[in-house]
Amino acid sequence: QSVNLSTVSEFVLIGLSEVPAVRFLLFVLFLAIYLATMAGNITILVAVSTDTRLRTPMYFFLGNLSLLDILCPTITVPKMLEALLLDNRVISFTGCMVQLFFLVDVVGTEIFLLAVMAYDRYVAICHPLQYVNVVSMKLCAHLALGTWVVGFFNSLLHSSLIFTLVFCGSNRVGQYYCDIPPVLALSCLPTYHRELVILAVAGVLGSSAFVVTLMSYLHILLAILCMKSSESRHKAFSTCGSHLTVVCLFYGTTICTYVRPSSTYSPNQDRIVSMLYGILTPLINPIIYSLRNKEVKCALRRVI
Repeated sequence: QSVNLSTVSEFVLIGLSEVPAVRFLLFVLFLAIYLATMAGNITILVAVSTDTRLRTPMYFFLGNLSLLDILCPTITVPKMLEALLLDNRVISFTGCMVQLFFLVDVVGTEIFLLAVMAYDRYVAICHPLQYVNVVSMKLCAHLALGTWVVGFFNSLLHSSLIFTLVFCGSNRVGQYYCDIPPVLALSCLPTYHRELVILAVAGVLGSSAFVVTLMSYLHILLAILCMKSSESRHKAFSTCGSHLTVVCLFYGTTICTYVRPSSTYSPNQDRIVSMLYGILTPLINPIIYSLRNKEVKCALRRVI
C-alpha cells in the first residue's frame, strides 16, 4: 500500500520584516550585496579561466571557490528578494526540497574545498622545492572533483533523511530559505534517529576537513615564524591571517547551524548566523583570496 509521505504541498518562509518600508530597504541592501557578490566572483572566474598566467593549482582552486560563491547565494537570495519586494513567501514542497539539497551540497563542497586549498598552501610554503612534483594539475583536478562528489553524496544523504519524513502540521519554515534545522522541526514524526545520523555524518566530515585546514595553517604559521626577513613574515602573516579569518567564519557559522540538535533551534539567531556564511562570506572571499593578489589584479586589467 502506497503512503503519501507528506500532506504538506507547500511551505511558508518566515519574513525578515512585516513592515513594507523596512522590507524595501532590506531588498535594496541585499540586492546590492548579491550583485556585488556576483560581479566579484564572476570577474575572478573569467580572469582565472582566460589568463594563461593563472593556470596554476592555487588559481584553479580559487576558480572553484568563486563558482561555489556564485551558487551559494543564488540558491537562497533570489527567493528572499522576492519575499521582501512582493511579500510572496510561499515555496512549493518540491522547490523547498531542491533548495535544501543544493544548499547543503554547495556548503559541504566549500568546506572540503577550503581544506584542499589549505593543504595546497601548506605544500607551497612549507615544501616549496617539492611543490611542483607533489601538487600537479592532475592531482588538483582529482581533488576538486572529489570535493564536489563528496558534497553531492553528503547532501543526498541529508536530503533523503529530511524529505522522507511526514509533514502534516504547521508548514511555516522558521527561516528565509529551506534548511535542515527549520524543516526538521516541522516533522510530525520523531526525528531523534535521523538527527543522530545527520550529526554523526556532519560531525565526522566537517571535523575531518577542519582538522586538515587547521593543521595546514598551523604548519604555515610555524614556517612563517622561521622566515628571516621581517617584510616577508609580515606579508605572509597578512595573507594567511586573512585566509584563516574567512575559514574560521565559514566553519564556525556552518558548524553552529548543522552540528547540533534541532531542540536548540532558534529562528532569530539562525537567520543571522546563516547570513554570515550564505551572504557575507561569498562577498568577502573574492576580496580576501583574490582581489588583494597582485597577479589577479594584473589579470583583471588585461581582461578588461
